[in-house]
Amino acid sequence: MPETHPPPPRPVMLADLNFEPAESDGEDRPPTPAPNPAAAAAAAAAPAVAADSSTKSGNEEGGLTKTVIATKDTDTVECEDVDQHCQGASAPREEKVSNLKAALVHVARKMPKNAHAHFMLGLMYQRLGQAQKAIASYEKSTEILLQDEEEVRRPDLLSSVRIHHAQCILQASMGDSFDEELETGELDDILSKLKSSVELDHRQAAVWNILGLVLLRGGQIQSAISVLSSLTAVAPDYLDSLANLGVAYIQSGDLELSAKCFQELLLKDQNHPAALVNYAVLLLCRYGSLSAGAGGNVSTGPYVHQKEALVVAKECLLAAVKADPRAASVWVNLANAYYMDGEHKNSKRCLEQAAKLEPNHMPARYAIAVHRIRDAVRSQCSDDQLLWAANEMATVLKEGDPSAVDTPIAWAGLAMAHRAQHEIAAVYDTENINLNDAEERAQYTLKQAIQEDPDDAVQWHQLGLYNICMTRFSRSVNFLKAALARSPDCSYAWSNLGIALQLSDDPSSETVYKRALVLSSTQQLHAIFSNLGILYRQHRNYEFARKMLLRSLELCPGFAPASNNLGLVFVAEGRWEDAKSCFEKALQSDPLLDAAKSNLLKVLTLSTKQ
Repeated sequence: MPETHPPPPRPVMLADLNFEPAESDGEDRPPTPAPNPAAAAAAAAAPAVAADSSTKSGNEEGGLTKTVIATKDTDTVECEDVDQHCQGASAPREEKVSNLKAALVHVARKMPKNAHAHFMLGLMYQRLGQAQKAIASYEKSTEILLQDEEEVRRPDLLSSVRIHHAQCILQASMGDSFDEELETGELDDILSKLKSSVELDHRQAAVWNILGLVLLRGGQIQSAISVLSSLTAVAPDYLDSLANLGVAYIQSGDLELSAKCFQELLLKDQNHPAALVNYAVLLLCRYGSLSAGAGGNVSTGPYVHQKEALVVAKECLLAAVKADPRAASVWVNLANAYYMDGEHKNSKRCLEQAAKLEPNHMPARYAIAVHRIRDAVRSQCSDDQLLWAANEMATVLKEGDPSAVDTPIAWAGLAMAHRAQHEIAAVYDTENINLNDAEERAQYTLKQAIQEDPDDAVQWHQLGLYNICMTRFSRSVNFLKAALARSPDCSYAWSNLGIALQLSDDPSSETVYKRALVLSSTQQLHAIFSNLGILYRQHRNYEFARKMLLRSLELCPGFAPASNNLGLVFVAEGRWEDAKSCFEKALQSDPLLDAAKSNLLKVLTLSTKQ
């Protein structure tokens, strides 16, 4: 038999997709976002953003939706048509870009029902700065993917298409500058397009919802609120926009409007993925930062609503955990609610559950470390807990994904651990800790947290508080003034500045306290009135001191420091029985208040002698 040879292989034509690639390599997911330093905050109580619950598959309805915002490459190429060359580019690059674009156009025409082909063509147009052509391609891709509305078979691709579609709408209105709030004309143009688009096709609401999220993640909060509120008015049944509008109001600081959004969302659909979690987070943001202080009785007076809010937050989070027991972020928020309500053991169990579910979930690891620091501070025990917490914070800084870890917050956590270690060791003179080394670590990490974000007033405030604890009052005054320069309406900073000035024997402390009273909310007033009472008592102005301390106890019954200091005023006035009653009330509210124990024994001795 004659020897046969296999036929020569057919030549294969390959487009160079890796040369100056578009924003996607063809995978059904958006590219990794740039880190957003405003995300933060709160690692332990972050709202769940509803990107588009309609794209979730049937078995994911109870989960939380995560949105990844794709960033646009600024290296765009101006190109009008397939056959038109790009000016200013080298011949090989010009030829490859033109060939790639022609190939994508050809594929989209040959496969008109291929959603991915239209998506890739849209990416190419977006890369070339041709926003309107990109929008048309994305709309075609979305139309193909939504042909079966009952079950979107490629939810990840649909999410990616909508993200880039939203970016192109912004690009068409704003160009490539996404850093500032929209101007009036730009915003009006976008809102007009939104209304006409959604009225023509209600499915376009998801795109405009994502556009609002793009603005929100970019820090353009007011523009995001305008877009999301307009979308809510045009499409009231599209609940994801209502959920995200509530998140936007939280970030703007308007907790009243945020509460209205989440309450309306709960009334319309209690099973919405973000409804329960976001409402609970709102309650924790609104009431969790309030504290009656040492011995403050939250069962009476204006703190009753705080207790009730925490109960509601726990109920919402327990329901959310029941709906999705594998969501580590929900367990972390539930732990936070338990801790604020004083249930420290339950808080610890929730954090342990979050760590089991996602061992590498950095927010959970951060929250566990914070819990250990709080435990050590509460028990005033500088043991292995603080060392473990410091190591965990360092791990979050070293190994955490930059897109998910807010570096300034991570440094603040590490500073919290080292500061607690030094303060406890300095008070109890712990032998196994070198005080100089502990102080150096605390100072370094506190200053590093400031260096990461010099405009963050909270970190300047923390450095000021640390120096008060270390009795460096003049330094503390400087740091607290730096905090107020960045946040002049912070009543806490004004109050603590008053303390630092008072301990420095500065006569301006009274004026500073009065400024704090003007700026303070009702829930914070009792502590400031108590500090003013202490100041007047030290100046032997007992009448004013008594008025201030009684006002403090009126606002927060059972506030142990105020009761103790009112007792000292009565001692100075020779009213032994009244003094004895005040010290007993202070100990009833806070049995660990050693000053009240000592004062009660002295009063009993003095009254006997009298």
